[in-house]
Amino acid sequence: MITSLRVQHFKCFSDLALALRPLTVLTGFNGAGKSSVVQSLLLAREASGKPPGAGVRLNGPYGLALGEAQELLHPDAPTAEFGVELREGDRRWDYRFGVPDERALHLDVRAAPDAAPPGLDRTGFGFTYLGAERLGPRDILEVSGEAPADLGVGVRGEHTAQVLALRELRVTRLALNVRAPLMFPSSEVNLLRTQTEAWASHIIRPLRIEAQWAAGMAASALRLLGPGGDVIRPANTGFGVSYALPVIVAGLMTGPGDMLIVENPEAHLHPAGQSRLGGFLARVAGSGVQVIVETHSDHVLNGVRLAAVADELLPPSDVVIHFFEEAGATAIDVGARGDLSSWPSGFFDQIEDDLGRLARARRRR
Repeated sequence: MITSLRVQHFKCFSDLALALRPLTVLTGFNGAGKSSVVQSLLLAREASGKPPGAGVRLNGPYGLALGEAQELLHPDAPTAEFGVELREGDRRWDYRFGVPDERALHLDVRAAPDAAPPGLDRTGFGFTYLGAERLGPRDILEVSGEAPADLGVGVRGEHTAQVLALRELRVTRLALNVRAPLMFPSSEVNLLRTQTEAWASHIIRPLRIEAQWAAGMAASALRLLGPGGDVIRPANTGFGVSYALPVIVAGLMTGPGDMLIVENPEAHLHPAGQSRLGGFLARVAGSGVQVIVETHSDHVLNGVRLAAVADELLPPSDVVIHFFEEAGATAIDVGARGDLSSWPSGFFDQIEDDLGRLARARRRR
């Protein structure tokens, strides 16, 4: 499991070092570098095993849209090169990327290890990155030609229906059953679809799922059934289902040593659902998976804290929160009673600021 990340001369970072743990939460101000941390990991995965002089595309893989190579250099970079260093204890993986010219749409690999570090080296759905821009409700979803045994939910969740349908049809038996630590507490059936329904009903709303992949069609579909068995078109269920469902399916498919990176898991969810999804991701991390979450939600964070302290799904010491602001990143630890080691200004304190202004306004009336 990766225990530290260092990036030099990359985007807004002159030199940034972060500790990574089984569950790493990235939060903070817009444009302060949270997504850049995730992008550095994706670039390292793409570069692993490539010889010097090979190229890494900036637009396309993992839904990246990084523009031109020059845009990735920190303004104070002494050369047209930036670096990413990953560690697991004393083991170290160094990457150096060069900017071939200002308008290039790729990076030159100047140095890269023969193999990626743990987690980033996983194939198929053992490594999953779910971006912030996931698909909204769709009557029809695309299908992938990737081998069924390797297929994951996709960067936008676009293959979620196909993943579930393949297991309903027994096309593959990999991830057909959910591991015991990830099973919903009151559900004894370990089939992926059954567990997906249980967790989705807990996090989003009560529902049943039918995943369809019609013969002779390059398309798949999700049909949702309400408590009474009535069929509900995806467009009539809201964005919360289509945004959260891939997170749930991806988490349930993980195995020990896998890596799951999720941006904005809270999108379109009610606050209670956000907290429960945070607890679900903590459960995944506690089962031996390295989970990295980028979020703006204090509800997700509180769900993580409850999972660690109240539900004891993972030790609090296995969680680290990095709060990003213009000056850099502050590491925040979770204590044995769920307390946080520090509370910087701007760190989920807006509700106190707003309530304070309201109280002062009332006193003036």
